[in-house]
Amino acid sequence: MIELENLNRTFQVGEQRIHALKKINLTINKGEYVSIMGPSGSGKSTLLNVIALLDQPSSGKYTLNKQVVTQLNDDQLAQVRRENIGFVFQFFHLIARYSAAENIEIPMILAGVPVKERKLRVAEALAAVNLQQRASHRPDQLSGGQIQRVAIARAMIMQPQILLADEPTGNLDSQSGVEIIELLENLNQQQVTLLMITHDEALGQRAQRRIRLIDGQIIQS
Repeated sequence: MIELENLNRTFQVGEQRIHALKKINLTINKGEYVSIMGPSGSGKSTLLNVIALLDQPSSGKYTLNKQVVTQLNDDQLAQVRRENIGFVFQFFHLIARYSAAENIEIPMILAGVPVKERKLRVAEALAAVNLQQRASHRPDQLSGGQIQRVAIARAMIMQPQILLADEPTGNLDSQSGVEIIELLENLNQQQVTLLMITHDEALGQRAQRRIRLIDGQIIQS
């Protein structure tokens, strides 16, 4: 499903050249549950952004579902992303003036899904995260755990095969964090490939497979 071959990512900061990823070779198969761990600055978020097609590697090859995506243009990348990948972020990234239902609906509007189908799928998504009674609530009317549930429903509304989670419990209390992880793991049990960045060692250990990065290099995979 995901194949990275000799992948490198460098950034130019002033006169300094930063090697964020160095010769990354990694294969992730359909349905895997993988945690990505390492200290700050180790390259975790850069790796996730490359896998998410939000950033392009400086060199190397990235194959997603047997399609080489390394040299696609922006429109092609956006289409592949929309059809294959969902995102859950630490800081939620919901639109404050929109209701829970409206936030979940956004990816389908961008994809041109008909109104009737959108409404049906939003209702199903809200039910899946147990938020039917909060459909009309804005983010400032929801708890942190409820906001993250909306974000997960939005991430899954296009039925992606891959779900990328960047510190998904980082802004939640312990109980809400457990509920969110269990929700993500339930999606994985439905054969959604789950990749999760975390600083929490106990959380990382829940994954079936653990990848560790140090200074842009994989030391455990």
